[in-house]
Amino acid sequence: MASLKVPYPVPSPTEDAESLRKAFEGWGTDEKSVISILAHRDAAQRMQIRLAYEELYQQDLIKRLESELSGHFEKSMYRWIYGPAEREAILVYTEVRKANPTPDPRPIIEIACVSSPEELLAVKKVYQLRYKHSVEEDVAVRFTGDLRKLLVALVGTYRYSGGEIDTRLAHAEAKALHDAIEEKAFGHEEVIRILTTRSKAQLNATFNCYKDEYGTTVNKSLSADSENELFSALRATIRTLTSPSKYFEKLLRNAIINHGTDEGTLTRVIVSRAEKDLQEIKEVFFKRNNVPLTHAVAKETSRDYKAFLLALLGN
Repeated sequence: MASLKVPYPVPSPTEDAESLRKAFEGWGTDEKSVISILAHRDAAQRMQIRLAYEELYQQDLIKRLESELSGHFEKSMYRWIYGPAEREAILVYTEVRKANPTPDPRPIIEIACVSSPEELLAVKKVYQLRYKHSVEEDVAVRFTGDLRKLLVALVGTYRYSGGEIDTRLAHAEAKALHDAIEEKAFGHEEVIRILTTRSKAQLNATFNCYKDEYGTTVNKSLSADSENELFSALRATIRTLTSPSKYFEKLLRNAIINHGTDEGTLTRVIVSRAEKDLQEIKEVFFKRNNVPLTHAVAKETSRDYKAFLLALLGN
């Protein structure tokens, strides 16, 4: 369930555009007004505001926001103002174009595994329109080895999304996964094929068979070498396919509690999940940490960035 709160009745896009213009005028930007409007509009409404603003003032609202805001607040608002498909296409492009030797595969895994087949296809279409490349070819250029095989297969698959399962197949593929893990053949083509092509319902059945037959979960079997990049990617793939709310809760916990504040991860999770399942993630966070996510975020952030994130969290 989404945490985003939209007022009723909602002002018209023209009214919102005019209010934003007023917030930008004068000696300084009225950030509170900007947050009160944009942090309480859904993707379709934000798009209408962008169109109204450009029609009224012959100016791109996104560029105006970039010139008016700064720091982590500006970065998070930049992510938020776009709709989901465009935002995630930009996120993938930003990640694969980073100067560091190896990009972080987690954002790519999240988009490929948490999204529905239709949502992933929409991201890939936007990506091609914006950058004149496919997601697959850019991911293939930036990653190597077995990690590249996994990621290219994940972004290139249109999974079946139905709920039917084949129990015999689940048992057979649980054994295939176990044999590969026992032999330390983590990049085996069967492992990648199973994880990247099977429906989420079928994978859940396979992972349940694995636990029943071998007395542990697939992820725990992969935990022995958690620093290995392929191990980490496989574990993230399994978590995002089977328990996305638990996966995102752990990301947030690590971002704001365990290892100091990681604003990039904090922004990515809250912005991307606010219109989808952030309320559920909040509930998981409270159960696991005995502290509300809003309190944890408020403690580790400040000023307009804090106010914006708390608004997306439902405050």
